[in-house]
Amino acid sequence: MLTITLLFAVTPILSSAIPVEQVSHGDATLTYGTKVALSKRTSITAGGDSVANVSAILNHRTSRIAKVHKGFSAYERNTGRAHPLAGGSNVAKRSNGAVTLDDDHNDMWQGAITIGMPPQRFTVDFDTGSSDLFVANIWCHENCDGHNVYHAEHSNTSKALFKPFRLSYGDGSFVAGLQYTETVSISNITVENQTMGSASLYSEGFGPNAFPADGLMGMGFQSISEYKATPVFQNLVSQNKTDDAVFAFKLTKDGSELHIGGLNNASYKGNLTYVNVTEQGFWQVNMDSVTVNGNQTVGNTSVIIDTGTTLIIGNSPAVKSIYAAIPGSKETSGGMYTFPCDAVPDVSLTFGGKTFNISRDVFNMGKSSDSSTECLGGIVGADEQDYWIVGDIFLRNVYSAFDVGKGRVGFADLA
Repeated sequence: MLTITLLFAVTPILSSAIPVEQVSHGDATLTYGTKVALSKRTSITAGGDSVANVSAILNHRTSRIAKVHKGFSAYERNTGRAHPLAGGSNVAKRSNGAVTLDDDHNDMWQGAITIGMPPQRFTVDFDTGSSDLFVANIWCHENCDGHNVYHAEHSNTSKALFKPFRLSYGDGSFVAGLQYTETVSISNITVENQTMGSASLYSEGFGPNAFPADGLMGMGFQSISEYKATPVFQNLVSQNKTDDAVFAFKLTKDGSELHIGGLNNASYKGNLTYVNVTEQGFWQVNMDSVTVNGNQTVGNTSVIIDTGTTLIIGNSPAVKSIYAAIPGSKETSGGMYTFPCDAVPDVSLTFGGKTFNISRDVFNMGKSSDSSTECLGGIVGADEQDYWIVGDIFLRNVYSAFDVGKGRVGFADLA
């Protein structure tokens, strides 16, 4: 199995019923698939006695909600019907190997891929909340300094589709350029004729200071693709390049990884608890409940599992009920809440009947100001939605598996 270490056909989805399936791989099961290593740089969250970057948290909340709304729009264009969650919104062979990921600003988990033949190396944000691949090209000059750029003229497998693209986000950031098909490799697994975006324009939000990765690789479903194209992982599956139609994340401070085409059973313990995807598009599942200090505060609700989001973003009334169960908590601005820094609550989410705890260190995003004794909580509210977006604040506490073949998401305790 090859490990690269860096700096820090889609099947029909089952019905909306959520059966519980716990899978134990046991000592006789070997790790399979390709591992991409991840690591962390700076963070919009601070934790402990440090001061949280409040403005960055607010901007992140806005941009992630906007990203989901963009996915809703793509879904409607691609399927001819509104996404069910949009109603409440206002806006060449099987391989074994490994790749390592970086978490930049605690909201981007990036790792290495290559594009073209001969291969050109890029870092990309692996994002389960979108479905398209793009990198900057040689004509991109504004906000592209510091990014590796794609040379179509140097690749023997490059084919221009003569189709423009523009990926826009509600926070004003965007990328634009032309679509190509190319050879794309993740570690030692290669997919041919992959649709990708060659961007000649990056807005300021994709400049190297705000977006250290060279590009982005979406890992959602085709129905939210702006290109109306099959995403990279689904193409790997359809071209019979993976051991299994599964990818999985371990998002921790040390040893973070994305596993392509299988699971790394050394990264988790016990059983994987699976819940069905309820609508093909995002990785959307049902969450049973949220518990605070042993008391249930939120019941069953639809959630989107998104590796491209740091926070847990819930609808405002439910989030308010969570903090009402935390003694000394206070609402601030932008859906954020504080609690006494010396009394960090125990918060857990339940999926498929299995409860997973959020560590206090992760839930605590840091002090609200330098002199404050109040700390910011990792769950924030939003008026724009009835659903939840579940990001790193939860995912850093679990091993998460995304099963394209069976249309389900699994969670397990970290080893």
